[in-house]
Amino acid sequence: MPSAFELPSSTPLAYFASLVKDDDSLPLLEAAASIAQDEYPDLDVQEVLGEVDVLLSRLRRRSPSDAEPLQRLRALNQFFFRDLGFGGNVNDYHDPDNSHLNVLLRTRRGIPISLAVLWLELAQGLGLKARGINFPGHFLVKINLPEGQVVIDPFTGQSLSREELSERLEPYKRRNGLVDDFDVPVGLYLQAAPSRDIIARMLRNLKEIHRTQEDWLRLIAVQDRLLILLPDAWIEYRDRGLAWAEMGDAALAAQDLEVYIANTDDALDRDAIQSRLNELRRARG
Repeated sequence: MPSAFELPSSTPLAYFASLVKDDDSLPLLEAAASIAQDEYPDLDVQEVLGEVDVLLSRLRRRSPSDAEPLQRLRALNQFFFRDLGFGGNVNDYHDPDNSHLNVLLRTRRGIPISLAVLWLELAQGLGLKARGINFPGHFLVKINLPEGQVVIDPFTGQSLSREELSERLEPYKRRNGLVDDFDVPVGLYLQAAPSRDIIARMLRNLKEIHRTQEDWLRLIAVQDRLLILLPDAWIEYRDRGLAWAEMGDAALAAQDLEVYIANTDDALDRDAIQSRLNELRRARG
């Protein structure tokens, strides 16, 4: 499994930046694994990739090279969900370690998107046309077979019918007014997610956990990665600035909020953020 960065970088953030700088060559598994370096500074990402290579070698021995795609998919799901026992962490869904691939490989418990990243790596290693889906509320994977498209919930390994997908969408559609004349086909929710979007969703999952726990230092670390990944995501400057304010660093907080104000003329919360920025400036004297 080739690395996008051969030599060790000076910091985990610089390493992450080198991985995500270009969409065409963004290595999903490596970038996802590197997220855990915030929590595990001594983590060797190449060792994580090596563990996945070992799993892929074991899987390939179970699936003849001339096997039909459907046979390969069945072999993958048998290996991943049943033999190895990967699945959702139903007992502690909001544990940050569910997003750390080094821990997932040990515990075999995660959330849909982390399980999906690992499953996708194995599927693609078998030559299957598999992609992730940024489905509302629950990340999914899909695979195109000669027999048609299969959509799978990586949390359970269950294949989902159109009816089941529609049922899962109903609460989201109702909350967002996407009913009656504003309804759209299920297929529009099944578009393949680019690697950059998948990494962003992983980071935002961690962001929400840390915000709920008021763990501002860990939240800022996630925000640093989000802003490397999505440098024009002004809302991430806002959220990092507010976290710095919670940490008591008025200077860094003001710096981020100034960026947000300068780039969001039409934001609904612009006045509120401007007021917060003014407070921070007064606090700095």
